[in-house]
Amino acid sequence: MWLGILAAVLAATGAGAAYMIACVGRYGFVRKLAGEKKLLGRLISALVITVIFAAVSLTLSTVNAVIVFLHFVLVYLLFGGITRIFCAATGRDKDKSEGVRKVLQGIIAPVFTIGYLAVGMYLVYNVWQTDVSLTTKKPVGTLKVALFADSHLGTTFGGEGFAEHMERINAQDPDIVLIAGDYVDDGTDRDDMIRACEALGAMDAKYGVWYCYGNHDEGYFNRRNFTAADLEENLRKNGVHILADEYELVGDSLCIVGRKDRSDPDRMAAGELINGLPEDRYIIVLDHQPADYAAEADTPADLVVSGHTHGGQLFPITYVGEWIGANDRTYGHEQRNGTDFLVTSGISDWEIKFKTGTKSEYMMINIEQQ
Repeated sequence: MWLGILAAVLAATGAGAAYMIACVGRYGFVRKLAGEKKLLGRLISALVITVIFAAVSLTLSTVNAVIVFLHFVLVYLLFGGITRIFCAATGRDKDKSEGVRKVLQGIIAPVFTIGYLAVGMYLVYNVWQTDVSLTTKKPVGTLKVALFADSHLGTTFGGEGFAEHMERINAQDPDIVLIAGDYVDDGTDRDDMIRACEALGAMDAKYGVWYCYGNHDEGYFNRRNFTAADLEENLRKNGVHILADEYELVGDSLCIVGRKDRSDPDRMAAGELINGLPEDRYIIVLDHQPADYAAEADTPADLVVSGHTHGGQLFPITYVGEWIGANDRTYGHEQRNGTDFLVTSGISDWEIKFKTGTKSEYMMINIEQQ
């Protein structure tokens, strides 16, 4: 799937580059420099685009430069369509149409793109609290659960920034804290990882902090300066409960289950792991990827919490994961066969420094006994 997505992004980038080279070549400054030499005009256009792309890459990263470029191409196309519709409706001639196009595409389109992505950056760097209310017949009384996922340490905050967010969560006095995977990333620095683990150790939730692995946590490319074993050691020494296809009975009424990530070929089936657990307890399942709802709904699980999708990340591709069957849900709450499912948009993000289809968050889940 990821190879398919990469191929689609590269193809779109290539097509967008060819389109923009042709478009930039129509502007007066390029024509003046190139004269009647069409090839030179294309080379100048390509140079302009390359310089801008390189500047954004150096500022944000190559991945983010691609995101900015594709957004600009889409906005440029949108304003081109608006130009045609406006000029056709008002009966403007070719010269006047060209003037409208230059204003809409040459000035307003880049300004709109910058403003739109500035909002997207604001939405990813700032973190909101989202409150959720659930009910159960199980004997939990009143239970306050803090949930976050996808901190991807190093993308929008390091260890100190993470600690500040944990202080906000701790101030809400949750009974239990759940981390639904992708706590670190391939680019996370060891010092940030250690500081973040210490911040988790400072949490004073009654039932502790619980964690399941995500697809990024153990690392893909071995380019970070700590190992998966280092991560586990630092989590455990700060009192974090790590569950990988395991469960623990907590207090008098809870059972916490943590699944291995879907990408792990040795992961147990949902029924094998969850069926047979004491059904008089409220069973919470941590499963990083929201992609096994049918199987989990056939177990006695009461609540399944996930992350991974980043809430759809970017509009208009927000729900592509659901459309292609990669995820059962992109964001939010649904209930199946008496099991509540929650997907959080994540407290940060992988690599991409924009969220235009959602925002960064942690969830405070209030569970009331009926």
